[in-house]
Amino acid sequence: MRPVELRLSIPIQEPPEVVWAAATDWARQGEWMLGTEVHALDDAEGPGTRLVAITGYRGAGIVDRMEIVEWRPPQTCRVRHHGQLIVGEGGFDVVRCGNAASTFMWWERLALPFGGALVWPMVRPAFAWGMRRSLSAFAAFCRGYAGGGKRG
Repeated sequence: MRPVELRLSIPIQEPPEVVWAAATDWARQGEWMLGTEVHALDDAEGPGTRLVAITGYRGAGIVDRMEIVEWRPPQTCRVRHHGQLIVGEGGFDVVRCGNAASTFMWWERLALPFGGALVWPMVRPAFAWGMRRSLSAFAAFCRGYAGGGKRG
């Protein structure tokens, strides 16, 4: 099964440490990620940490089980999706742009079930729209982020 891939980015007028802290505040991802709530299943951070996301409406939706496989604060987080419907990899990179700005790059590389790769050209615009909307909300979330100390 050939995976499909989508990569999008957004400039954020915050330093990488703030962007990283906001992105890895799993409990608050639902404040910016469209229709999604995320829960860390472990207290630890870094490789091996398990996450579960539910994307849908009012708690009903698609369950996405993930495990962090790469963790390089405040630059890179990569996860392996290993749910029943969502399989593949995803992650984000935070690139410093001067002293107080960053570019946040979010990517997903997924093996779609049930011949999903065949309909990907039709589904991709809606998927990209959701990611772009989430990225815009994330930039605003970073500007007002009050998550406390730095993570990493």
